[in-house]
This record gives sequence, structure tokens and C-alpha cells, in this order.
Amino acid sequence: MVLVRYFIQYLGIDKTNRAFYKQLCNVLGFAPGTLSLYKAALSHRSVKENAEENNERLEYLGDAILSGIVADYLFRRYPYKEEGFLTEMRSKMVNRQTLNDIAVKMGLKKITFYNKSDGSLKVSQIFGNTLEALVGAIYTDKGFNQTKQWVIKRMIMPYMFIEDLETLEINHKNKLYGWANKNGKILEFETLEERFENGRRLFTVGAMVDGELLAEGKAYNKKDASQIASQIAVDKLGLGKIDE
Repeated sequence: MVLVRYFIQYLGIDKTNRAFYKQLCNVLGFAPGTLSLYKAALSHRSVKENAEENNERLEYLGDAILSGIVADYLFRRYPYKEEGFLTEMRSKMVNRQTLNDIAVKMGLKKITFYNKSDGSLKVSQIFGNTLEALVGAIYTDKGFNQTKQWVIKRMIMPYMFIEDLETLEINHKNKLYGWANKNGKILEFETLEERFENGRRLFTVGAMVDGELLAEGKAYNKKDASQIASQIAVDKLGLGKIDE
């Protein structure tokens, strides 16, 4: 806290930003350089439409950096495993739900700027996107080596339980189909909405059981949207920790 107070005084941070700065330091574990960079990383487009002020560009960058760091980590951890195993493990570690859960546990939800009057955003996976943007900001601010150490120390070690991930089933769609077949249910995936957002098509796909909407997911392609919907449905049905 003494170090944080020093940087607040040294950087001339005003009262409006002091509480945010302290929370940010607690999440990061270090004093950030350019505060505006991290503010952009934590700003959803629902409150900042300008590409220079919201986190979509940093999310793009952070996604690539994070994927590379995780790939390197797995390559070194499993020197005798084949490509298929490494690829699947990386998918488990950087999938949207995993990152969203980590972001919430880290406290990012409390310091993310988004339209809180939009109820759908509160239960969406924007915080996983924010975490990727934060990785992009750290990389831009501190460089690759410090970003790599941060990801390992602040994300992988405390939140990604590797031994558990080895046996985790990530194809929630197949799991949901198995449940439906066992229980005589008709499972279908229906595109509920298709619209352009930030120059890209955003799909909303619903998991329909016997014609009733069980869960829905949003993504920039139908495959990812249906997997997100399946994961939410699996959680709703309590199938995540039992063999159905």
C-alpha cells in the first residue's frame, strides 16, 4: 500500500481515479505505467464506442499473446505429449468460460466499465474478453517477458488446475446430446438472432429441448455460440460433475 500511495502521488493521479488505481494495482500485483491504457482494456464497447477507448483491439492482441504463452507453458510442462493433447489442453485453458471464471475471481468484474443497466451483460462472458484485453495492455506496457510471468503467476498457478483440466470434458454439446438421448428428449440448436456488431456478425444460438429454450450463447460464429449455449445448459442441468 505504501508503494501504491507513492505512485499515486508520483503520477499525480486525481481523486476520481485513485480508488480505481488501487483496485487495479491489487489485481495486477504491480504498478501500471500508462493508466489510460488499462482503462481502455477495462472498458466494454457498451460504454466506449470509439475503438481507441474500448477494449476490443487490446482483446484481439491479448488473445494472441495469451494463446502463445499457454502453448509455451504446455510445451515445456509436457515434453512427451503429442500435438493433439497439447492443443486440447490449450483449448481448455483459454476457452471463454474458463477465462470468464478467472476474471470474476480476480476481481475484474468490479473494475470493468460496462453498461450495468443491460442485464444481459452482467451474466455474459465479457469479463473473459476483458481479461484478454488486460493481457494485451500488460504486453503493451511491460513487454512479453513480464506478461508471461504475470500470466503464469496470476492466472495459471492460482486458477488453472492442470491435473483437473486433463480429465475435463470440454465438448459440452456432445454431453448435452448424450443427456437428451438418454432421457428421450429432442435437442436442437436454433439461431435466435444474427446481427452486425463492430463490423462482424454476432450470432445468438439457443439450445432447444423439446421446443423450449433451455440456454443461449453468443459468439462471432455459430459453432462457438452453440458450445457456449451447451455449456450453460450443462451447468443448468447439473451435468458438469457427473457422468450422464
